[in-house]
Amino acid sequence: MKTIQWYPGHMAKAMRMMEENVSLCDAVVFVLDARAPASTFNPKLLPIAGSRPILYLLNKSDLADRGAAEIAAAMRASGRRALLFSAGARGGARLLREEMASLARERTERLAARGVGRPARFLVAGIPNTGKSTVINLLAGAGKAQTGDRAGVTRAKQWVKCGAFDLLDTPGTMPPSCEDQRLAARLAFVGSINDDVLDLEEISLALLAELYARYPEGLRARYGAAEEDPAAMLEAVCKRRCFLRGGEPDLERGVRAVIDDFRKGRLGRVCLDTADDARGAGLS
Repeated sequence: MKTIQWYPGHMAKAMRMMEENVSLCDAVVFVLDARAPASTFNPKLLPIAGSRPILYLLNKSDLADRGAAEIAAAMRASGRRALLFSAGARGGARLLREEMASLARERTERLAARGVGRPARFLVAGIPNTGKSTVINLLAGAGKAQTGDRAGVTRAKQWVKCGAFDLLDTPGTMPPSCEDQRLAARLAFVGSINDDVLDLEEISLALLAELYARYPEGLRARYGAAEEDPAAMLEAVCKRRCFLRGGEPDLERGVRAVIDDFRKGRLGRVCLDTADDARGAGLS
């Protein structure tokens, strides 16, 4: 597979914006994708957070299996605050508000002791398409942050008032280089890299290979079969879904179907990253 690299110019601008505005914030929330927590962690954001307390929010946990819980537990064991989260879960907003209030309590109590009464302020940051804006809208109770199912929807900072909190929504930011191409491929799988710059057929074949190695039951449940050879599996998907053109498999439609099925959770709950990946990324 070709080397995956994606770092649009607006991301460097976003990093500078966060550096300039983080002094206004009491704490930081890093939003990760629970299906790939290590892959969707940008270590370049840590220096920006500085000494501020950090909550690692493993979002989309409804699409992840127990591997995400194991990574979250390892993170907590190493002293990090990690919360498995699903925006659609009942009581999710209340649980997140409580965790954030606890995160910023020491800072807000110090301000109150000096006679400064204001909402706790949080910088909300992460890789594109991890669900930052969806989380903010859940807390705000309205569609105040722009959302989408593709990378790069949020392009500018925006302050959002959420009752007891003020949240600084920021554009998704990738590290300038994707040194570990395994993790870069997983970013492509979950939609954190713009599809327009990818060879989607290569991505779908790599995805099928990884799923066959670790989650063949999901392929069988969705497609009725699981082939060890990714190209054969893709052809089988086309035939089963009647993606044909002149009697031949329509690979372009098959590619899109496989990627969409994975991103929508139709291939089962997964966690592509391992505890070793999390340690390598500095999360535990």
